[in-house]
Amino acid sequence: MFQHIKDLQFDARVSRPDPKFARMLLDQFGGGNGELKAAMQYFVQAFGCRRAYPDKYDLLMDVATEEFSHLEIVGATITMLLEGVNGELKDAAEGNLVAQMGNGSARKTDVIGMAMGNPRFLIESGGGPMPTDSNGVPWTGAFVNANGDLTVDLRSNIGAESRAKIVYERLLQFTDDPYIHDSLRFLMTREIAHFQQFSAALSTVEPNFPPGIMQGDLRFTHTYYNMSPGEDARGPWNEGQGPWEEGEAWEYIEDPVSQVEGTHGQTEKAIEGHDRNPKLVKKAEKSLATQRSKEVVSATPKGARGWSAYANGNG
Repeated sequence: MFQHIKDLQFDARVSRPDPKFARMLLDQFGGGNGELKAAMQYFVQAFGCRRAYPDKYDLLMDVATEEFSHLEIVGATITMLLEGVNGELKDAAEGNLVAQMGNGSARKTDVIGMAMGNPRFLIESGGGPMPTDSNGVPWTGAFVNANGDLTVDLRSNIGAESRAKIVYERLLQFTDDPYIHDSLRFLMTREIAHFQQFSAALSTVEPNFPPGIMQGDLRFTHTYYNMSPGEDARGPWNEGQGPWEEGEAWEYIEDPVSQVEGTHGQTEKAIEGHDRNPKLVKKAEKSLATQRSKEVVSATPKGARGWSAYANGNG
């Protein structure tokens, strides 16, 4: 159940109209890294967590709802930045804008400026936000990442918050309006907070790496292929222990072509970098699959069921 409270979560304000920046801000309204995408992504992901992970369901629904609040802040800001656009259109009741420019009732520079900032504000929205990015590309459900695996979804969300944060950071460079700076800094900071919330939630799911159930082919889990020979870089991503446990290390393949030929297309490659027992790994996969299945099955009631728990005890 949603209830709309008319006051914004953060009081959006602007110093003056700015159609050009309104267009840029559309990226955070209907763009691929914007607030609508985040709200819908977390909202959709939450359904699969309802019974198996009720704590994560609560988190995802809370953050999704907050993202809708942020969408409202962005939409309100865009609308205020476009104040004057709608008025110009209403004045056209007595004649078109070209005619008004001819008789001096509308300044040509104002109308052209608004149109060049984003013609669709004049033609389609009449001075309000649209579910598109700054280039007019429509919002689409394809932006939503929901894979039905909690560890995968939480990692997607961490990435989404990171991308949204950097977009706000860059938007701040294109306006000197102190009121807009306040709003964008609030929104940017909430992205940081959500990043931390999703990271903390991921840490409570054990085990959570690798994502999913299967652990991977042990011949290749520790292998790094030098696919661009030349000025090669080395670091914890391709040498030494890296992220592995004590006693394990990266296997660095200096010449992948020779290695592929020498192993007959990897079919004869030996395990390097660790001494994990393939049988024990298979046993761990089976155990994890059973654990994940039990988490879902045990939380699913038998017979007729309801989504919510009301006084009648359904849910």
